[in-house]
Amino acid sequence: MEEKKKALIIGGGGFVGEYLAAHLNGCGYDVTVTKMPHEKIKSKDVKTVDLNILNKEEITEVIKNTMPQYIFHLAAQSSVKVSWDNPQLTIDVNIKGGVNVLDCVRDTDGYSPRILLIGSGEEYGRIKDGESPINEENAIRPGNIYAATKVCQNLIGNIYANAYDMDIMCVRAFNHTGPGQTTVFVVSDFCRQAVEIQLGKRENTMYVGNLSAKRDFTDVRDVVRAYEMLMQKGVKGETYNVGSGEAVEINEILKKIIALSGTEINVEVDESRLRPIDVPVIEADISKLKAATGWERRFDMDSTIKDMLEYWRNELC
Repeated sequence: MEEKKKALIIGGGGFVGEYLAAHLNGCGYDVTVTKMPHEKIKSKDVKTVDLNILNKEEITEVIKNTMPQYIFHLAAQSSVKVSWDNPQLTIDVNIKGGVNVLDCVRDTDGYSPRILLIGSGEEYGRIKDGESPINEENAIRPGNIYAATKVCQNLIGNIYANAYDMDIMCVRAFNHTGPGQTTVFVVSDFCRQAVEIQLGKRENTMYVGNLSAKRDFTDVRDVVRAYEMLMQKGVKGETYNVGSGEAVEINEILKKIIALSGTEINVEVDESRLRPIDVPVIEADISKLKAATGWERRFDMDSTIKDMLEYWRNELC
């Protein structure tokens, strides 16, 4: 019998990690997931290990105990809002934590796994006229603390790939969403508010931030498929956009959510939900991803919203 491929998901206790672990397990991988002590992993078919990404000794121990061929580095402080509120935490986790992982791999003799560093479409920052959709060679102009830390992670990943001949690839993942996402993120927040109103658990008003921004949203189930396909078919040292290839105005998503909820809802802007700086349009050029892997999205926005509304109905009933 062929030996299973071993995969390590660092920072797998969050939203994306749960979906990635389930997907890899379904693809026949032997999966180990690291998490924070307070996090719980729903899947019973993966090994779990508590890990502090800022402790190199802990990372080294996990690597030596598992020796995976594939490392998916998801551990991050991924909220733009939190990055404004707590920049030090964001810098520590996103930059120092990433360097710790790379150094622990580099210091393990005779070991050369494939590593996928997960970055963000936010790295591109403010897009000039004519630059959208954005390809991987576009200028980088990060407009918030979170984006700046992910730019730094990408640069360091490329330096390590070249300087130390490490098998590292980078991803710039654009907005993704799906059932189970925390309400720190806009689509899940809107879906929960809609369901709370539908169930009579709150007044008939939804509170929102900037509705004019356009973002490239992809279902998390499509995103994790792209990550796995890149691990198998991506090119060492390259950076790949992962997104739907289509930017949608937040207001249009809100209208879909209200329509699909089947509830009349008033909308009111909450000033506290507005960011200090908000990029008007972020849309991915995903031709490089498609050329490398053949990836295509399977979930359109309506399907994703329906599943998210159903998730919140089950959670709140």
